[in-house]
Amino acid sequence: MVINQQIPFQFPNEITLHIKREDLIHPFISGNKFRKLKYNLLKANKENKTQLLTFGGAFSNHIAAVAYAGKKNNFETIGIIRGDELESQIYENPTLLFAQECGMKFHFVTREEYKDKNTDLFIEKFRNIYGDFYLIPEGGANSLAVKGCEEILTKEDSEYSHICCSIGTGGTISGLINSSHSHQKIIGFPSLKGDFLSEDIRKFAVKTNWELITDYHFGGYGKINEELVRFINDFYQQTNVPLDPIYTGKMLYGIVDLIEKDYFPKGAKILAIHTGGIQGIKGMNIYLKKKNLQQIITQ
Repeated sequence: MVINQQIPFQFPNEITLHIKREDLIHPFISGNKFRKLKYNLLKANKENKTQLLTFGGAFSNHIAAVAYAGKKNNFETIGIIRGDELESQIYENPTLLFAQECGMKFHFVTREEYKDKNTDLFIEKFRNIYGDFYLIPEGGANSLAVKGCEEILTKEDSEYSHICCSIGTGGTISGLINSSHSHQKIIGFPSLKGDFLSEDIRKFAVKTNWELITDYHFGGYGKINEELVRFINDFYQQTNVPLDPIYTGKMLYGIVDLIEKDYFPKGAKILAIHTGGIQGIKGMNIYLKKKNLQQIITQ
């Protein structure tokens, strides 16, 4: 059950912060992954497809969600995985191991090859290997995914002045923009370096009431530091809301920092979208342990 949970911090200027707990939708297909897959699975079924093919990295929430969704909806699943060195590390990787246990077949490619994932030649190569399949883009970002993400906001959410979300591919924020009201500002926090996502968002977003804040990627996708881990752990201990280190942790860090820097106007009512991704904490903790760094608390 999705709830809007108030964060009991004493913010200045009468600012309030709630988190929409989309992470509670489903234990394995949580948050925006549930939304993005909803209409894609319906279309795949309507087209009588029996296989789903998609893309992802070492600790991809999307890979885990597609694998489980395929298992539960009687689709075979194929994951094109970025990084051929991961092929020998499946049993050390909680995400890939879970996907494999759900029946997903893996095809590992080099990071250089992976850059061509959106080309017709690349896709045709895998049709020759696996036969017919329903293609789901990396992160699930297509028009059907945006349609699903448009259902995140409800009529009760019209009371909020600012809607915040983390960004990987741009599908989720596009859906939020499309279903937002004119008095609301949609703020995206990219987990990747650079401002190139704006162009991808404009392909799907029909309104202009949005902004990307690119100062909280902590070095880029998958990059974290001790300060971020401390924030995530402190936040969990104070609110009992788990945050993943790739997306929601960085977003909440950014929101709190911006509040302290008077970015938001007096009386702002902020709604942060929790997009799930908690499964990725296990893999990140393995990495942190190897580096002798503080690990992320999960319970």
